[in-house]
Amino acid sequence: MKKNKLNPALLALTAAVVVLSVWGPEALSTYQDRTVLNAVTTKEEAGGVGYRYQLSRSEKLYILSQCLNAQSVPGTEQSTQTRETQMNYQELPGTYAFVVNHNGPSGQEITDAQIYGTVNEGMKTLKELGILPDTIREAEPAAYEATLYSAIDVPEPRNNVAVWKLSLAGSLQNANKENRLIDAYVDADDGKIYEFYVRSGLKWEDIDPDELVAKWSAYMDLPAPAAYENDNPLLETTPYYKKYVFSGAGDDRTVVTVGFYDGINELFLKVSK
Repeated sequence: MKKNKLNPALLALTAAVVVLSVWGPEALSTYQDRTVLNAVTTKEEAGGVGYRYQLSRSEKLYILSQCLNAQSVPGTEQSTQTRETQMNYQELPGTYAFVVNHNGPSGQEITDAQIYGTVNEGMKTLKELGILPDTIREAEPAAYEATLYSAIDVPEPRNNVAVWKLSLAGSLQNANKENRLIDAYVDADDGKIYEFYVRSGLKWEDIDPDELVAKWSAYMDLPAPAAYENDNPLLETTPYYKKYVFSGAGDDRTVVTVGFYDGINELFLKVSK
């Protein structure tokens, strides 16, 4: 009988497959580990200049208040430079900055064509809540100037709040301002009104600041405020005001003022000191 002889090449191939199946995975893993350990790997992080984290309302309020408080006296050289800064966060001075957003709305924010309708809807809501007098007129584009700003936490620039500032146009400064909105800061994401100045026929004795700020905090989805205990009369240029404190994360707190300028009958609610 003739015996079958195994092919030497086939035997060698089979032996190689067996060896690789036993030692191959371990050797490959060791090689990959050495590759990772001995090399610097970089990963591009999503979100560049202008990206904003989703902030809570308390965080937004705090950042905006700090930015408004950090503003220089109008007309100074530093103030002018800050207003003209084109979103170069690395060159901004201080911890908080309030700068014109020259890039315009990002596509997720209220546009310049929408801002007047948004403000009027906001004022309508504030009237229904009893925060603003019913006599306040709507804001029409011909009478107002709207500017988009970014309130920026400079060390963490992605923590920033986009707000529209609406102001009565300079050409109407000598016009009759009764029953008009004078200034307002409006959230560029959802249209909530943070701060406002309005003129009407109201007197300070007609205003209940505790009730007003309680209604405003509910409108803003904020927790109830506490009374501001360390009051300093030099902080305001009017004797008719009351301050409140809204707590935030950690030691963060925001001072909100309800006040009134007698003589011009101007009611205001502001988040800056």
